[in-house]
Parts: sequence; C-alpha cells; structure tokens
Amino acid sequence: MIKRKIDNYIKQYYKNSKNALLITGARQIGKTYSIRRFGQSFKHFIEINFVEQPDAVKIFDHAKNSQDILLRLSALTATPLVKDETLIFFDEVQRCPDLVTAIKFLVDEGSYRYILSGSLLGVELKDLRSEPVGYLGIKDMYPLDFEEFISAIGIKPAIIEALREAWRNRTPVDAFVHDKLMELFRLYLVVGGMPAAVDQYIKSNNLQNVLTVQQDIIRLYKRDIAQYDPDNKLYIGEIFNLIPPELNAKNKRFILKRLNENAKFNRIQNSFLWLAHAGVALPVYNVEEPKTPLLLARSRNLFKLFLNDIGLLASQYAEGIQLRIISGDKAINFGAIYENAVAQELVAHGITPYFYNNKKRGELDFVIELNNRILPIEVKSGKDYETHRALSNLLTCPEYHIQEAIVFNNGNLRRDGKVVYAPVYMTMFLEKGNNAPTYYKVDLTGL
Repeated sequence: MIKRKIDNYIKQYYKNSKNALLITGARQIGKTYSIRRFGQSFKHFIEINFVEQPDAVKIFDHAKNSQDILLRLSALTATPLVKDETLIFFDEVQRCPDLVTAIKFLVDEGSYRYILSGSLLGVELKDLRSEPVGYLGIKDMYPLDFEEFISAIGIKPAIIEALREAWRNRTPVDAFVHDKLMELFRLYLVVGGMPAAVDQYIKSNNLQNVLTVQQDIIRLYKRDIAQYDPDNKLYIGEIFNLIPPELNAKNKRFILKRLNENAKFNRIQNSFLWLAHAGVALPVYNVEEPKTPLLLARSRNLFKLFLNDIGLLASQYAEGIQLRIISGDKAINFGAIYENAVAQELVAHGITPYFYNNKKRGELDFVIELNNRILPIEVKSGKDYETHRALSNLLTCPEYHIQEAIVFNNGNLRRDGKVVYAPVYMTMFLEKGNNAPTYYKVDLTGL
C-alpha cells in the first residue's frame, strides 16, 4: 500500500471543516485511490463516477433544491444514506459541471459529507455558473514526490528524519547513506511518481514492466488531447511531443519556431495553457528581476516546459536508457532530467518555480519565493558544480539582498559562504512554512 501525503491532508480537512473538498490533478496520479481509502473511515461510502455512470449527470438536471438531488441520488445507489455517517464521492466531475455549482446546497443541507475528484478541471470547468466559494475547498494533487517514493520502496522514517536534520543544520550526510540516496534518486528518475509505475516496480523490480505502464499513460494523455480539445489538438499534440527534445536543447527554453516557422505565441497560447491546466505540463516562466513578488516580473512568453512526471519524461527517451541512468552513465546528459525532477518537486510542494535570465548576469535554473525571501537555485549534474557564473553575479549584487543560494548536485552537503551545495535528493526538503495568522489593527485614535 503506497502512502501519500494527501491522505493526511484529507483526514485533517474533514476534521476541521464541514465543507466539501475537490481533489484535482492530472490523470493517473492516484486521486481516486486516496479518496477510496479515506472513505473506509465512514460507515457508508457512496461513489458516483460520471464517466462510468453517464446517466448520473441527470441527478442535477433541473433539480429544485438539495432534497430533490438527494432523492434522485438515493434512487441511483443501493447504499443507504445515513445522516452523519455517509461520505459521498463524486468522481470525474469534469463531466458534470452542474455538480460543482450545486455542492453549496448539499453542504448547506448538512446531512452528509462530500468529496469530489476529476481531471482536466482547469480545462473543463471554466464556465461555472456560480463557484461555490465558502462551501468547497480545492486541493491540487501530483505524482509521488521523492520522499513519498523512497517511503514506498522501504526507506524508514528515521532515515528521512536524519536527512532532514542534516538539511536543517547544513551538515554532511553519512557517506554510505548519501551514496544510497543518490542511487535511489537515479532510480526515481526512471520510475517517477505515477502510482501505477511505482507499484509495478515494487511488485516486480522489472524496469521493462515499469516502462510499459509509463508508455500506456503517455498514450492515455495523447488520447485526452485528441478527445477534449478537437480544435487545437494538432498544436497541443506537437507541443507535448516537443517537451523532451526541447528540454535537452542547450538553453532548455521552448522555441516556438521548432513548432512552426511562423508561430506567434498569442495564437497558440491556449495550447500551452491547455497542457498546464490539464496538469500534464509544468511551465516555468522567466523573471527579469529576482525581487518579491516574482509574479510581477514574470515574462508571458519566455518559459521552459517540463513534464508533470520525471518517469514519463525518461520513458520517452531511447529504450534501454533506464539502467544507464540508474548507474549514472556519464555519457548521458542528465541536465534536463535533473531539472525536470527539481521542477516537479517544487510544484508538488506548492512552490511556483521561475527561472532568471539577464544578459549581463547570465541565467539561473530556478528562482523561488520561500518564507518571504528570494532563493536562487542551480541544478548541476556534473563535477563542475562549483562553477556558477550567473549565481555568483547575483549574490554580489547589493540591490537584491540575496541571503542564501542553493546548488543541487551529486555531492554531499556543505556550505561555502552564502552558497549551500546540497545533494539533489534534498529538494524534498524545500517546503513552504506554515502560514501563521497575520493580524493588523488600525489605530483610529484622533479621527
């Protein structure tokens, strides 16, 4: 059984809130599995899948109120609806947008708890008649991150906690443990975080079986592209196919001319957005200045495009590359693969990554906002990781007040001035701090 961080999130959400929860994310990342596992904590669990049960959409057709909806629902299922003991799960809700509008009436009625899930939600649910603000929480879900992956294959919590402590104190990791974690990281580059691929690896240790699962998921994504956006599917499909070779290019930026000699970004912007909203691709935009908030300095049409799962990316390179990646074959260009893994990890932790590019100072792989400060990140897959001209230029620029920078690499953890050289697997410890309440009271004395 693969444990996911979102399992605890769901549990705490329903402990602290009476609202419904919508879990959204790309196909095949384990949303339904986690929800079903949570459903086991209720005496009664009802699952309605709008893809497998298309007639269920009619439950919400011209419904007058919540009682009308619940009456129709009780006619659809053999499971009894028992007040305060029933969780109702609506799956593939992109096929029934009226449900998202109606959920506030069901929550208000108060007899049962509700949880929703779906894919392509950023694409399918753009035109909601009434968003249920105050009645519906939304949580994005992603493939397994590295910590979840190593936990799934048997690394004990005590080892992870020891690594976390080393990260906090900026002290080296035990050499034996470090070597093993680097081997596991390279394995993660191949297997990735798709639950079906991870499960197949745990069961068989057969990388060919893992590759078969990954290629099936890639085919599923391509079918989605053809099915859900017939007007733009040609461009979307071409963009999706170009992600691996574009990342392998020298500057890793997405070059429109490789898509079409006369391509204009404003003409095909929706195709890029489709992939991002569907959770299939992770766009990382350029910022011209490393100042908070980074969003204000974002370039609209200069970006890198990563895949949502590092294992899916590796599966699209030449067959037979898997063992070479795990063994650290120096003939392979690990740069693109490492960067994709880091981007995926940051996004999974709720951190929006950008990259920095300046003609005078150079280019940085990532720039993020973490705990109200700017943190530059370089990702190095080779031995020359101490050479980082752009990062050095940025650190010596007084106007930006950069306190610390990180270079993720293959070596052990150490600090050199403002630069922390950290093993690339320690990306798993880059997380947002808990948001404490912010209070501010206006002094009206004298008015």
